[in-house]
Formats: sequence, C-alpha cells, structure tokens
Amino acid sequence: MRIGVVTFPGSLDDVDAQRAVRVAGGDPVALWHGDHDLQGVDAVVLPGGFSYGDYLRCGAIARFAPVMSEVVDAAHHGLPVLGICNGFQILCESHLLPGALVRNDHQRFVCRDQRLRIEDATSAWTGSYAAGQEIVVPLKNGEGGYVADEATLDALEGEGHVVARYLGGNPNGSLRDIAGIRNAAGNVVGLMPHPEHAVEDLCGPGTDGLGFFTSALRALVG
Repeated sequence: MRIGVVTFPGSLDDVDAQRAVRVAGGDPVALWHGDHDLQGVDAVVLPGGFSYGDYLRCGAIARFAPVMSEVVDAAHHGLPVLGICNGFQILCESHLLPGALVRNDHQRFVCRDQRLRIEDATSAWTGSYAAGQEIVVPLKNGEGGYVADEATLDALEGEGHVVARYLGGNPNGSLRDIAGIRNAAGNVVGLMPHPEHAVEDLCGPGTDGLGFFTSALRALVG
C-alpha cells in the first residue's frame, strides 16, 4: 500500500514519517505542498514541523497549500489521513477536524516521552491497538493545547471520537487531557504526540507508535 507523506516548507518529520511507513510494511510516497496531485496514494500523512514558519497560526497557511485541496476532497471521500503535531493543527485549520491547538498553558516548549491511553480503536489509524491500551511515544510541541467549546468536547466524548488521552500529567493544557481525535467516519485522525519516533527499538522509547501505521495498512487491506 502506498502512503503519501506531504512536505511543507518547514516540515521537520516528513522523512521520519516516511521511514515509519516503510517499517510498518508500506510504500512511502513523497508529496509536495505545491502540487495538485496525490499520485494515487492509498492514505496520507501530514507530518510534524513548522509549516510556513507557523506564521499567523500553526497550520493556518498550510491549509491553503495546493495539495491540501486534494487532501480535503479525498478525505471527504474516505481517504485515510493522519495529521501528526503540526499535521493535527493543519487538519483543524482545514476543518477536517473540530477545535484548535493553542500555545501550551505553561508557555514553554515541551519535549518528552509521553504516556497515552488509546481510547478508540475503531479508526483507520488505531485499529492495531486495543481500547484502553497504554503506550509511550515522544511528544514535542509549543502549541499543543487542544481546545474546543464545551458542546464540541461533549460530542467528541459522547460519540467516541477521542482516540488518545494523556496519562501521567497533562503536558500542554489540552482540555480533558485530549491527545488525539478523529472524525465521524474514522478515516481522519489528528494526534499531537509523534508515533513516527517510536517504531524501532534502536531509537526512541520503543515501538509503541508503530501501530498507527500498521493500522492504516490493515484498514486499507480491509
């Protein structure tokens, strides 16, 4: 299966995401922000970094990149899309996911291995996990606090659209300890921590992040 990874100006983790796809058994395809072509990929990853320097708001400029019009349209037609960190911010700015990511409540960049609990294992990107499973993956962000109005938060909780929650202390002030969410169809997932940095024992805290990528491959096979 071919999984595209978009590179924006300022992307930092695009190569890491491509590597994670390869380790999971997929075929990574490099996609460029200025193109109107998804090259027939079966899924898309929007990687972490600082797209367009995070000017205005994180992800606010990237949402207007030519490739995003293709991603948004394909996502509405069921294409699996994973946004990691800055990619999560882009998904919110593109209105593929509700809410927004704001500056960490302690006003400092955070970088640490983070415990998470998988809350929903039915999405295209979490099917390799069990609901309630605890994992550890790296977290690194300065604007990672997830916010939304109370009605949206209640809907996310009530409809089972929270895919991951922080454990062991909230690192950035995200409301209700939310680390990741999905859309109603389950094909679009946004996650603030970085599973692509936890796919091999050689580096990172282990392989707990690999499941996000194997999940997509399993979902595509059906």
